[in-house]
This record gives sequence, structure tokens and C-alpha cells, in this order.
Amino acid sequence: MNGHSFRMSARRCATVAAATVLAAGPVTLAGAGAAHATGGQDGRAGASVLRTGLDVSLLNKTVHVPLAVSLNEVEAPQSAQQTALTARLDGVDGGKPFSVLRADVAKADATVSADKAEGTVELAHARIHVPGLPLLSLIEVDQVTAKATCEADEAPVASSNVLGAVTVLGKKVTLTSGGTTDVQVPGVGEVRLDLSKRETTSGTAAATALELKVSVNPLKLNVAEVEGTVTLAGATCESPVAAPEKPSAPQADPGTDLKPQEADVKPQGAPAAKPVNLAETGGSSLTPYLAGGSAVLLALGGGAVALARKRKSRSQSQG
Repeated sequence: MNGHSFRMSARRCATVAAATVLAAGPVTLAGAGAAHATGGQDGRAGASVLRTGLDVSLLNKTVHVPLAVSLNEVEAPQSAQQTALTARLDGVDGGKPFSVLRADVAKADATVSADKAEGTVELAHARIHVPGLPLLSLIEVDQVTAKATCEADEAPVASSNVLGAVTVLGKKVTLTSGGTTDVQVPGVGEVRLDLSKRETTSGTAAATALELKVSVNPLKLNVAEVEGTVTLAGATCESPVAAPEKPSAPQADPGTDLKPQEADVKPQGAPAAKPVNLAETGGSSLTPYLAGGSAVLLALGGGAVALARKRKSRSQSQG
């Protein structure tokens, strides 16, 4: 390998190495800048054992007293297990407290984690009263449950059940699954029951075990009429949003040649001195050897001439 070829090979290696560094730079930056936030959005959940929205009219019907009370109504993260609820209403039974609900079990739970939100309700052996009917229960149930579950990246699920006997205004009734049941008691009033109402969307769920539409006229304890709604065992949820996964750094395709063309990279700085090619000056790589040989021959020739002259001079002197 001559000097020109060696220098050109070294130059080519340096050029390819610089090009490789420049090509690898953007890949490293892309990997570092592609990170995403890992925090997810929390879900929501709620649960309620009892919720009322009733309007109580007194006997003169010029005064309306709202009865809006709830038992064990919670939002995540929370739970409650109170089993009794009382209320006071001005103008009803002299303002004495009266029992709205009593139960052996009345439990509501609402929980939320990074990937799941859930509301659950359980009610057992419960009796509900409204103003003006201190001895007659509006409804009695053995057991009701409701549950709403929302998991990240899963379809929400809602379920509710009414188990055992149900008594409305002193009458045992048979409820129609997923339908409406009307109960009428002459001289007392009418109650319409909606059983097991469930609703789901792509990100939410809601379940209600029993919803009662009440219209009674007890004519006792200064109460002329009670109208409104009572909801037993309600649960709701909203799905949490899963945290996005952190993408891995992109990897080069094994089949792709990352070596750029030599012409694509321009070296920076002052131009390097151009190596001299002996061929451009008329010489070649053999010139030094030829010059040395000529000097030797010249010296030998000069010695021969001097020896010949000495011999000639010696023969003339002898003759």
C-alpha cells in the first residue's frame, strides 16, 4: 500500500466514523424526548342506602314541608354502616322525631384505585316510614343489593337484586323483574315500584335496587298528603383512565444499512494539505532507486577513466 492509498483509507475511515456519530445522534434524542407522563386520571364511585325526595302537605294544604334525607350516602373512598335514620318536620306530630328507616344491615361502600372504581350497597330486613303513617310501613324488604363496577379499559358493569319478600303499605307484593309494579290501598294511597334499574355507558355505570314513586294521603298527625320518590340501594361509578405506557426507544432495523455515503458528510475546519503524488511531477516510486544506481555507475566510470589514464602515462614513460 503506497502513502497515497494509506492516507485515503484513513480519510475514508474518519469520514465514515463521523457520519455514524451524526446518524446515531438523532436516534438518541428521539428516544429521550418520547417519554410521556405516567399519571392516570382517578375514577369515581358513590353509594347510598336510602335517599328520599318527598313533599309533605299539612291538613290545611297551604304548607308544604320537604323531606329530603339520606342514609349512608358516601363517595369514594368512604364507607358507612349506620342502620337507623330519623327526621323531624315542623307541623308533623308536634315536631317530634319519627323513624324514616330501620334495618338490621345497612352498608354502603365506595372505593377507587388506580385501575378500578366500585360502589356497593347492602340492605337487609329494612322498614321505611313516611310522615302520617307511624304504624304502617311504606315498604318492608328482606334484602336488597346494588353494585356498580368500572375498571380501566373494561366495560362498566351494573347489577342489583331484591331478594325475599316485599310488603308495600301492609300488602305483600310480587315484583316484576326489570318492570313496574303498582300497589293501591284504598284510603291510604298508591305506590309505584320500579325494580332493578341499571344503566351503563362506555365509562360509567349506575344501579338502583328499588325506586318508589309515592302518593299517599294518611290524614293523620296533621298530614294530608305525601308525594315524591324514595330510592333504595343505589350505586354509581366512573372508570379511571389508565396511565399511558412509556414507549421504548426505537431500534434500528437490522436490514437497514446506517452507513451514509461519503459525499453526504463534509468535514469542518481548514482544508487538509493535499498529498503530493510523485506521478504528477514526472517521477515515480522507483525514482530514488534509479538515482542511487546512477550515482554508483557514475563513480565506477570515473574510477575506470582515472585508472586508464594512469596506465597510459606509465607505458609512455617506459618507452
